[in-house]
Amino acid sequence: MVRADRVCKSFGALQVLKGVSLEVARGEVLCLIGPSGSGKSTFLRCVNHLEVVNAGRLHVDGELIGYRERAGKLYEMSPKDAAKQRRDIGMVFQHFNLFPHRTALENIIEAPIQVKRQSRKAATERARELLDRVGLADKADAYPAQLSGGQQQRVAIARALAMDPKLMLFDEPTSALDPELVGDVLGVMRELAASGMTMLVVTHEMGFAREVADQLVFMDGGVVVEHGDPRELLSNPQHERTQGFLSKLL
Repeated sequence: MVRADRVCKSFGALQVLKGVSLEVARGEVLCLIGPSGSGKSTFLRCVNHLEVVNAGRLHVDGELIGYRERAGKLYEMSPKDAAKQRRDIGMVFQHFNLFPHRTALENIIEAPIQVKRQSRKAATERARELLDRVGLADKADAYPAQLSGGQQQRVAIARALAMDPKLMLFDEPTSALDPELVGDVLGVMRELAASGMTMLVVTHEMGFAREVADQLVFMDGGVVVEHGDPRELLSNPQHERTQGFLSKLL
């Protein structure tokens, strides 16, 4: 589903990604861990072309992301064409980014109606199903300010699922939450993984990574330092840098 081949990304003189390569099969969950500034979130944003890669290639479901290739040269897509690709990739951010002036239900139906041209009736039925799925069937008419952080994040997950994505990206979805609210969000993500959704997750929740991930990637300094089975990597990291990082968390 995802293939990254020597992906590089710089912001001016700062090289944030230095040739990241990895693959995620359909239905797999890959968790990315590492210190702040290691390039995890930037890599995730490159996968759906919120950031433009400077070198290397990213494919999602066999399709080159953000570029067209002609005669061996890459040409960046128009914003309109890049947005079309992005419709198939759901993303949940650290901060919920809900529209504050719209109810939970209205937040969820906005994109299906505006982007996919669904009827309001169909979009509303689907939104209610998704709110029920994330445990918020009774919050359809609540505004974001009336919801806890964990509830807002679950609405954000439902909003991403409303576009029927083939891939879900999670960028530290629990890091802005109070500890007692984390479990509800992780529960929804566990259920999503069990249903066969392909997921890339940037997280500091090692228990979730150990239990749910098929692959675990430790990044530092813009490169993949170590990569393997989550249980094996967490219990017996091989690289000194991974050992030092995990010793502060586990």
